[in-house]
Amino acid sequence: MNTKITTGTTGTKDSIVYVTHSFKNDKRLNLNENEVAYIKAEIEDDKKLVTINHYDKWIFISIIEKEKQHYKTNEKARKAGDKVGSLANHKKLGKLSVIINDKVSSDVLLSYVEGMALGNYQFLKYRKDAKKEANSLIEIVVDERIKQTAIEQLSIVIDATCKARDLVNEPANALNATGLASAFQKMAQESGFKIEVLDKTKIKALKMGGLIAVNLGSIDPPTFSIMEWKPAKAVNKQPIVLIGKGVVYDTGGMSLKTTLNSMDYMKCDMGGAAAVGCAMYAIAKAKLPVHVIALVPSTDNRLDGNAYVPGDIITMHSGMNVEVLNTDAEGRMILADALSYAQKYKPKLVIDLATLTGAAAAAIGHYGTVCMGNADEKTKNKLKESGNNVYERLVEFPMWDEYGELIKSDIAEIKNVGGPYAGAITAGKFLEKFTDYPWIHLDIAGPAFVKANDSYRGKNGTGVGVRLLFDYIKSLK
Repeated sequence: MNTKITTGTTGTKDSIVYVTHSFKNDKRLNLNENEVAYIKAEIEDDKKLVTINHYDKWIFISIIEKEKQHYKTNEKARKAGDKVGSLANHKKLGKLSVIINDKVSSDVLLSYVEGMALGNYQFLKYRKDAKKEANSLIEIVVDERIKQTAIEQLSIVIDATCKARDLVNEPANALNATGLASAFQKMAQESGFKIEVLDKTKIKALKMGGLIAVNLGSIDPPTFSIMEWKPAKAVNKQPIVLIGKGVVYDTGGMSLKTTLNSMDYMKCDMGGAAAVGCAMYAIAKAKLPVHVIALVPSTDNRLDGNAYVPGDIITMHSGMNVEVLNTDAEGRMILADALSYAQKYKPKLVIDLATLTGAAAAAIGHYGTVCMGNADEKTKNKLKESGNNVYERLVEFPMWDEYGELIKSDIAEIKNVGGPYAGAITAGKFLEKFTDYPWIHLDIAGPAFVKANDSYRGKNGTGVGVRLLFDYIKSLK
């Protein structure tokens, strides 16, 4: 994270952001009568952001309209925060103080600051003029009435989301499966969770046929990362297991991607892994009292003389035989081994995140995440509530038995694709075959990587899933 967030009083020379639902003059703003009149006139003209130049500082009046559903008000606050942050950078401001009146709740303010800080993210590692291009805003001082613990936790989540964005934005020639595991190891050292990284020999010994098959066309070895956060007084006896798809680059394999522009951003195919690993970082750093395990199978999917091909039969970690009809349906192959491996923990719940299908993205775009699974309604509703809280909304797809008929194989137990219809669901039905516990599948293919700026989510890697998982795990306290 490149933005420092603290609590404190506003200095006389500090540029101020005044967040309010309806404007009323505040002595902390030090406005004269003409400025007050100007602000009121602008607001009457339906302006939601009014700026005042005090020469030695700027004052921003930011109006947040209330919605009936509070989470929608919070989202408006995030977007408004992003706009003010962009304006501050345009004006080369290094510091902003954000204050509220008594009618604005603390969570609206925290959402506002969250949008400002997340919108301030940049990935400049490979930019020649990075110093010149870097945003000027480096510090946000929050109204001192906000608890320091809330600010600390918000900073952790923002930092974790930015780390996930960094991982997704890294090109494949800088981040292979081993590099991804190394990044998780570094996060483990910084936050305190335990990690074990299985190499190719151990993966073979565990008979993870799906992961090994996808890796056959690569010159780089696969990895299988096992992360665990187990606090002394965890509220859960059975762990929550998170699983992330870690395909660091996807050519489609022998079923080579041929659609226009379908391969040029496939470095993002490990967005699920980034979300899971960085959520673990945040959970451990915030010391949430929940026992959580994360599993990340990782490889790239490339072409080579020994690459797996359509028609192959692969024996998975579970012992099930899978007929491969499309090598571009590789994410479910490596996730299946991880889902099968997770059975050893007797988990209370397993949540997997994956940039799994173009069908999910086609169905709902980048506006939300497709979800499905066999967990009970109470669990799914709680996760959906967290999705609303952070505005990473979940859209549940059905998992009717009939969809399972589409992945039956003539020569093996199942096949890895189900045909042209309901592709996101048949992928989920495939994964379900490897579970014997409550499970929820999140297909983040739409929101994980965006090609145009999307407010505080930015452009390119969004870090989707980190805030969702953190909010859900926090709710289990």
